[in-house]
Amino acid sequence: MTIRIIGLDPGLRNTGWGVIDCDGGRLVFVACGRVQTREADPLAARLRQIHDGLAETIARHGPQEAAVEETFVNRDPQSALRLGQARGVVLLAPAVAGLPVAEYAANLVKKTVTGTGHAEKAQIAMMIRVLLPRAEAASADAADALAVAITHAQHRGARALAAAYRAR
Repeated sequence: MTIRIIGLDPGLRNTGWGVIDCDGGRLVFVACGRVQTREADPLAARLRQIHDGLAETIARHGPQEAAVEETFVNRDPQSALRLGQARGVVLLAPAVAGLPVAEYAANLVKKTVTGTGHAEKAQIAMMIRVLLPRAEAASADAADALAVAITHAQHRGARALAAAYRAR
């Protein structure tokens, strides 16, 4: 059974998205891109741009599950707060569309895709081209989002088993 997954890489300036199909162990690239906001706009307008862009992407590609990268703590409290607000919108958009949303730590995403939890963005982009040969990620944000989707594809079975066990 094929499952369509959207991976999301939250950011206030650029939010990356990547859609893949997962059929057993086989991964197929569908699409990727990013939602860009205008820095000159007020925060509320930028958050709406993220929401509307993701809502349109979800409607267009019809994913069945979503995965979001957890963000690391920023040293600048103001930047951390703004990123947290953007991340909230990124979690909300697929939830409003009725999708189950999983979250993954950045180090797990890097380790799943490259084999090391401290990989550089260039390594992630290179492995995306290996794992999804038809992928054309024009930005690091889109490549990171594809990496999140791949991570979910690799770990979703274990998550489902753990949830079933906890439900007992």
